[in-house]
Amino acid sequence: MQEYTAYRPNVAAIILSSDYDLTREFVIARRTGMRRGWQFPQGGIDTDETPREALFRELREEIGTDDVKVLGEYPEWIRYDFPETRSSKIYPFKGQSQRYFLVQLNPGATLNLHTYAVPEFEEYRRVTIDELFKRVAYFKRPSYRRVIDYFQKEGLL
Repeated sequence: MQEYTAYRPNVAAIILSSDYDLTREFVIARRTGMRRGWQFPQGGIDTDETPREALFRELREEIGTDDVKVLGEYPEWIRYDFPETRSSKIYPFKGQSQRYFLVQLNPGATLNLHTYAVPEFEEYRRVTIDELFKRVAYFKRPSYRRVIDYFQKEGLL
């Protein structure tokens, strides 16, 4: 059994469509090679950057744009453990400690999943809140629910 040392510092972007006020749709993406790997873009925070800087870098890397408006930030770090089958892939981390941001795509923003030779995502789609919770990975659902509930209570959704 491997010894885990910590939780990986990470940012995640809850992405609203540019016309969210009319459609009430979120934008999620499916990880390359994972049939059920739907999620919001996320990624590690480098040692020399703030969570907000990491947010914009990760958006550029994963969906090819940072043409977004930041609407809010969840006030706490949220931890989750990796499923046992995935833990060894990201050793030595037991899981992630995430900072969530609520962002909305600006009108005219274009997503490009092929910004790197090996894209992290192979497909994206706009989904309602009900479809979101049916599609995303089971171990991410509690965190997503907590954050979305918070943004709803704050009047941002």
